[in-house]
Amino acid sequence: MTREPSGPKDWAAHSPLTDPRDLRALLRTAPRDPRDLAAAVRGLVAHYRGDAGTYPPERTGEIDTRWVADVLGVLAGRGVTDLATALPPAERFVGCCRDFSLLFVAALRERGVPARTRVGFADYFRPDFHVDHVVAEYHDGGRWVRVDPELDPASFPFDVADMDTGPRGPFRTAATVWTQYRAGEIDDDGIRRFGVDPDLPLRGPAFVAGYVLQELAHLHGHELLLWDVWGDMEALDGPVEAGDPAALAEVDRLAALLLDPDAHRAELAAAFDDDRYHPRGTVRCLSPTGAVSRVALAR
Repeated sequence: MTREPSGPKDWAAHSPLTDPRDLRALLRTAPRDPRDLAAAVRGLVAHYRGDAGTYPPERTGEIDTRWVADVLGVLAGRGVTDLATALPPAERFVGCCRDFSLLFVAALRERGVPARTRVGFADYFRPDFHVDHVVAEYHDGGRWVRVDPELDPASFPFDVADMDTGPRGPFRTAATVWTQYRAGEIDDDGIRRFGVDPDLPLRGPAFVAGYVLQELAHLHGHELLLWDVWGDMEALDGPVEAGDPAALAEVDRLAALLLDPDAHRAELAAAFDDDRYHPRGTVRCLSPTGAVSRVALAR
């Protein structure tokens, strides 16, 4: 199902990915206050890279869990009855930034609060490199408030629970980065400092373009794994890297709309309904574990 937003309240409804299914009661034990909720999430989720060594390595495969209902199932299986109670580090669900943010978003949606994930790049993990990342936003009745629920507030020089959403903020959406690159604000060397890791090939203009498509999907109820691919995501790589005018112009078009998704709801919904950008029920998972698989999204 393609989500066609009609305003902030539309993001108050669960997507298939955030629907807790038969674990709704457990999700409703999460704290109501967003700052307390973010702290609770940090006590339940471990990052597969940042927290490596704190959890048994045989549980690394948990990172391929897509649905919040399944994350809650893992937590319930470890004896969690109240999401406000932290687990010991070795027992936490092994995920990534997307899982911190999606659990945060799911808990807010369960209370009827408009909330959504945003895909892009963070400036605060590595010096001179912009790490691919997912954060959350919720609507407080007047504006969207950007939160990074993965971050300990005591460890960063900015408010992680109310981050600057401007083009020079600590987190920039994929659309913002792409637009800055195309405007010459980020040069050809600079754009290659946006990605997963400076020592990996997963960086540069084609990578950023792929995340523009991820951002489009996340805003339309398909908050998929960052290593899920579908449609034209891989087909764009060569043309974007080669500077193909048609490919660049198409990413330009999508990014321009995504800079203000609230103002371009109808255009974005129409764009996502295109077979090039909609998963249509199946993705190819290129897991960090090395496994490659086809995954059906129907539950």
